Amino acid sequence: MNLQSNVEEIEFDLLLEALHRGHGLDLREHARASLTRRLGAFAADEGLQNLSELQSRVLRDAACLERLSHRVSVSVTSMYRDPGFYRHLREEVVPQLRTWPSLLVWIAGCSTGEEVYSLNVLLHEEGLGGRVRIHATDRSRTLLAAARNATYPLAALKACEQDYLASGGRAKLSDSYKENADTGTMLESLRRNVTFSIHDLATDGRFNEFQLVMCRNVLIYFTEPLKLRVLRLIHSSLVPFGVLALGMKESIRHLPQVAEYGTVSEEWHTYRKVP
Repeated sequence: MNLQSNVEEIEFDLLLEALHRGHGLDLREHARASLTRRLGAFAADEGLQNLSELQSRVLRDAACLERLSHRVSVSVTSMYRDPGFYRHLREEVVPQLRTWPSLLVWIAGCSTGEEVYSLNVLLHEEGLGGRVRIHATDRSRTLLAAARNATYPLAALKACEQDYLASGGRAKLSDSYKENADTGTMLESLRRNVTFSIHDLATDGRFNEFQLVMCRNVLIYFTEPLKLRVLRLIHSSLVPFGVLALGMKESIRHLPQVAEYGTVSEEWHTYRKVP
């Protein structure tokens, strides 16, 4: 390792320690390569020369800290991303959900909310809207504000119409939102049963018991020890026979947690908690 790269390693470690000690934002067990790229790009966008300057800025500037938290949060999402997954939920998971008189769902790492409303449309179409409460969490206040606002570019919503139909949608996606000039806002009936709140999977604990936990495309950004801790948190948050849904690049097949679950679908990475 040359001197320059050694300095950059030290700057990186000191920045993460400062974020944790100064603000409780714990990124120390996030995947290093991906996080290094995002922090470097963020520093450049802020007009800073290096991570040492970024450390000084975020320790003194709350607005900069919030912008950083937003940048390093997972925010790549769209309505009915992976439509086959939602068809699987509709056909293979919803029948089990029907067996409970009331339902609690946790969507961890909800980003700007498209996944939340995709699921809620599905549950309403399947007649479960009146008995479900969705808790959608993220560590970024900026992302949660966007999710709460439930307003998206109209062109993006229209582009998702085919994915909605491929997911087994029973009507038209456009029936789920009110068109404005160039945006669409999700209907109030799809917002009133959703609670958005701050929760950091790296540092926060269990807060309820759920029949369904969706934590899709989040674990891929964590180191192995953090991934295992988060999976323990999720397991303790599921009721017996509750269902865990992971992303397409995430699996528990080779992890210690595999013994705690039965497989609902290996293709769609859904698992049922074994009592």
